[in-house]
Amino acid sequence: MGKVLSDAQIRRYREEGFVSPVDVMSEQEASEYLHRFEEAERRFPALAHAHKRNNVHLSFKCLDELAHHRVILDAVEDLIGAHFSLWATVLFCKEPQSPHYVSWHQDATYMGMSDTEFVTPWLALTPSTPTTGCMQMIPGSHQHIILEHEDTYAEDNILTRGQVAKGIDESTAVDLVLKPGQMSLHHAKVVHGSRPNTSAQRRVGFAMQSYMPPQVQQVVGNNLWLDIRGVNDRQNSRRLNRPEYDADPIAAADRDLADANLDDILYRGAAQKRGY
Repeated sequence: MGKVLSDAQIRRYREEGFVSPVDVMSEQEASEYLHRFEEAERRFPALAHAHKRNNVHLSFKCLDELAHHRVILDAVEDLIGAHFSLWATVLFCKEPQSPHYVSWHQDATYMGMSDTEFVTPWLALTPSTPTTGCMQMIPGSHQHIILEHEDTYAEDNILTRGQVAKGIDESTAVDLVLKPGQMSLHHAKVVHGSRPNTSAQRRVGFAMQSYMPPQVQQVVGNNLWLDIRGVNDRQNSRRLNRPEYDADPIAAADRDLADANLDDILYRGAAQKRGY
């Protein structure tokens, strides 16, 4: 039994590459975080628009708090141990009746890491259902190699390159239905994606992508990390600053650095580049 996850949940993660749902907070608490985020989004639209959704935790205090939430971190510790840092975050906002989707892919494909033993929590701030475009996972797909991905640059694909993993058997896909305040956790190699939001409600999810133990090294791009728990000594690395308040200029400068580095990593070798 871990700090948060049961033995059965830990076993499911090891065998299937993900575990869901995991309770993090009440729906009321999730609603309060959503309100704080949307208020910050309204006040600082340049910091969280549709093409600037990476690393918003370095701009908005509410998302920084979520990235340091005890329950989330305890669950991560149950899976990868007591020493880890945060690489980046992605805010997924699917507007009502939106055509945007996420194609089948593996996170580790373009992240430029020395290892793939790291984990991404995905926290729902609104209902995440098949109608709103919840995540889907291919159970057990993390146990295989990194698949060949084709860069499509499809207009409605949320991914940077519109990358699509080849040879996927969609018949085995599992919908990860989450209530506000629940999360899923998934392995860097598990194949996953999501459909468009066909509902009348905005779908908001916050992915902490990813928490990594110190043995995972950045081998493409620069070493930029946010220290989270334990000892995380990495060679030639730079530690990022947490925001003290919304739009904190010190953390904002770090976000600009982190976003530019992320673009360099994710688009390395790409035929074209577009907003994410």
